[in-house]
Amino acid sequence: MVANIAAFIEKPGISNRIGERMNKKVTKREAKKEVESQVEEKEENLKTGVVTIVGRPNVGKSTLMNKILGEKVAIVSNVPQTTRNQIRGVYNDERGQIVFIDTPGLHLGHDKLDKFMNRASIGSLQDVDVIIHLVDTTEHVGMEERNVVDQLKGVKTPIIVGLNKVDIGKGKFIPDYISLWEEAKGKKINQIKNLTLLPLSGMTGVHIDKLIDIVFENLEEGPLFYPRDTVCDYPRKMVISDTIREKFFQIMRDEVPHSIAVVIEETKPRKGKTLYIRAVVLVERDSQKEIVIGKSGAVLKKIGMEARKELEELLEQKVFLELFVKAQTKWREDHSVLEQMGYVF
Repeated sequence: MVANIAAFIEKPGISNRIGERMNKKVTKREAKKEVESQVEEKEENLKTGVVTIVGRPNVGKSTLMNKILGEKVAIVSNVPQTTRNQIRGVYNDERGQIVFIDTPGLHLGHDKLDKFMNRASIGSLQDVDVIIHLVDTTEHVGMEERNVVDQLKGVKTPIIVGLNKVDIGKGKFIPDYISLWEEAKGKKINQIKNLTLLPLSGMTGVHIDKLIDIVFENLEEGPLFYPRDTVCDYPRKMVISDTIREKFFQIMRDEVPHSIAVVIEETKPRKGKTLYIRAVVLVERDSQKEIVIGKSGAVLKKIGMEARKELEELLEQKVFLELFVKAQTKWREDHSVLEQMGYVF
């Protein structure tokens, strides 16, 4: 901050008190306090708030958040339930700051991991300022969608129903989603308070600016949650794990076992500023292990190469990545394994 004092003095609109005191040979500490007070004044009247994005699996929640932030912070795949934790992304502009929470898809599941994912999604509805209920307008309304609306119909928080993927199916099933909300509330859509419908596309960016405008309209003034240069507060080990897991979905596509997981066992610096990463890929059966490794290790090698390249870009340093595949029956029910992966119960 001290290094930027001269730049602040030269800017119009900044009080001359700093310059006057500098002429009196004030200390660096005093000058720093003056500059910080000027910055605080400029940061007043900002709107801030927390927004959660909920919906059933594979409706495009992660794609939407990545588009809003202009950077990739969440794993994206056509495979449902690729997001397993809450991911917080931070959006900043001259109006203020919005913290977006991308949640796992609310779905009908029964093992410990499924229960955690649903609890993480439902828990995100507490103490937020706005809820974005994202739906896929190219798909029929199903039981999972009804389950989502059942969770939302009683909340008093403003809800934006994001009618996603209008660039693909031209909103074919929008009337069905309107009817769903009307049935849940027992009112016509234009009589439901704190509910806004917005056609959009998380892929192409259609109406994303309008979405941000609506969110800010529902926020109050308050202090910033994070420094202005923060984009995501996701723990580094989870970023590494998700990056590797995403490569399995991208490269293996339909062959990837749904029960696949990546556990980061070790990360430590090595000579030459290289980061060593040891990761274990968990599957539930030996037959899945063979598929993940591939003939002569070809699949695992390719995934390792692609993951290393992206990790080096994300972490801005050289990476030495070691991948090991382990078959562990019912790991999704193993409390200790899930805690090691970062799930808190």
